[in-house]
Amino acid sequence: MPGSKTNAMSRKDVLTAVRALPEGKDFVWDGRDEDDQPATAQELAAGVEAYRRKRGRPAGTASKEQVAIRFDRDVLAAFRAGGPGWQTRMNDALRDWLKTHSPA
Repeated sequence: MPGSKTNAMSRKDVLTAVRALPEGKDFVWDGRDEDDQPATAQELAAGVEAYRRKRGRPAGTASKEQVAIRFDRDVLAAFRAGGPGWQTRMNDALRDWLKTHSPA
């Protein structure tokens, strides 16, 4: 029968295993495996929550503001040449400048 499960044990191995069972214990299989039982409502909810796809950009820290600003190409090239993190370095340079200068 297609899709049926087969047992790798020989008839002799099965008989030996059955004879080795302790007396007085009932080892009758009720035909249901734990994996065959439907999921509970809690299991379904946990599964859906685990696989729920978060869409869009990650939430920001709300401590920064996005603006459009124009810089000279050579200034940008100098900061970008330092590799990743150039925007943070540019922000730090402006913050240092503000310590010694008035923003007005």
